[in-house]
Amino acid sequence: MRTPISPATSTSLSSRTPVREVADFYEHKTRAVLRRYGPGPRVHYRTGFIDELVLPATTAALRRQLVASQERVLYDAAELWNLRRVPFRDVLDAGCGLGGGAIFWAQEFGAHVTAVTIAPSHADLVAQFAVQAGVESLVQPLLCDALTVPGENCFDAAIALDSSDTFPRAPWFRRLAALIRPHGHVFIYDCFLERPELADPINRHWCAQIGTLNEYLDAAREAGFRQEVFEDVSHRTRDFWTLTIALAEAEARDKELTPFDLARFEESREVHALMRQGLSDGGLRYALLSFTKD
Repeated sequence: MRTPISPATSTSLSSRTPVREVADFYEHKTRAVLRRYGPGPRVHYRTGFIDELVLPATTAALRRQLVASQERVLYDAAELWNLRRVPFRDVLDAGCGLGGGAIFWAQEFGAHVTAVTIAPSHADLVAQFAVQAGVESLVQPLLCDALTVPGENCFDAAIALDSSDTFPRAPWFRRLAALIRPHGHVFIYDCFLERPELADPINRHWCAQIGTLNEYLDAAREAGFRQEVFEDVSHRTRDFWTLTIALAEAEARDKELTPFDLARFEESREVHALMRQGLSDGGLRYALLSFTKD
């Protein structure tokens, strides 16, 4: 099993309070994520695609449908981004979570993936899951802030799946400009803000800093990236939140919630309903983006 790297630059985790708060948040979420979206080895913590809503009758079936929806994002994004037709050998997975995406890129594309997380336990879990998946030689966990990933011109591509809303965009794109090789790519899947009043509840609940699409486009352009792909997938993500609400209610009935999630149950239900409504009425927008380094 490959040992997670913890570079000297990762000391920023303790010196930058917002980053420390994000790390603590994901540490506390680990048990719930494993229970809901495990057992692995590909475990995801991101919004999935639901093209036809069916509400299963059991908690286990709800979980299976949610996991399938998360996997569908990876396959559809890979096709939209033409990952088999662009340089995609050395890949940075920024904000990798429990490594489901990193393991996918290694298994499906043979990519060498540096899986960056700021949660110490997640780095260890990514390494364990990579062994289970048989790709331990291809997936290298890195305990590091996304703004302090070491190296220069060392990646063909960077991917951020539902994680870039925790990074300050301008500094992150500037760091990517140094990390990505000429004509390399940045691929992003995330939620974007259309109505400012929705920001506070989302940011509080997920310890995030959700941004507008223009904020991303401006930051990318200033760092020397050119936009290539934009695909609005809001309609495919809306009913993911219908399923997460149903699952949380089923878990509460089954008394399966961790103390951390039980304390947040009502808030969680309200924020997930807000996500669903925002994606329905245009207050929020989910999209797949790609940029090329000029």
